[in-house]
Amino acid sequence: MILINLLPHREQKRKRRKIAFFAGLGLAAAAGLAVVGVWYGVVQQLTAAQQDRNKFLSVEISKLENEIRDIATLKAEIASLTARQKAVEDLQIDRNLPVHLLNELVKQTPEGMYFTAVKQDGQVLSIVGIAQTQERVSEFLRNTAYNSEWLVKPELVESKATTVVGANREQKRLFDFSVRVTVKRPQDVPAVSAEAPAPAPARPASGATVAAPPKKA
Repeated sequence: MILINLLPHREQKRKRRKIAFFAGLGLAAAAGLAVVGVWYGVVQQLTAAQQDRNKFLSVEISKLENEIRDIATLKAEIASLTARQKAVEDLQIDRNLPVHLLNELVKQTPEGMYFTAVKQDGQVLSIVGIAQTQERVSEFLRNTAYNSEWLVKPELVESKATTVVGANREQKRLFDFSVRVTVKRPQDVPAVSAEAPAPAPARPASGATVAAPPKKA
């Protein structure tokens, strides 16, 4: 017996396909929404964790900045104390330097010349005086250049002839001179200790003195 299906089976198949298609779309949309929700939750957690780390880093950076400011202040105080200590040490070292210089000038000054002014500016000693001849000035420069323990690098600034009047109104032809020399620091002189007592001044050579000049004509 032959059975003939007269129902609209094609329409039923299409209807079933539509239902399956829309069900798949719904499942895909639900899965997509679930994935987006999970990802959003993960992103929110990561953002919150990063914000916590940022806050922690900001607090630690603030602490480090305060410590750096404290260190800079301490360094400035240490530098100031070091400078004061060096100044005190320099004063301690240089306390006998004027005595050494005067003693050295007396030893190195030849006969026939004397000083009218001696001025020290740091490590430079400026000497002004009068000499009988130019050779006396040259001898003084040689002595301070090669024989002096405290004076080095002599430099002749000026030397010119002048006429002075003696006690008996006798006119004499002399030479005004100006010299610059470099002074050694006590620590640069190995033979003399900075803590050692100053040596007794040597007896001045004849004609070598530090005094006021006679009146010029």
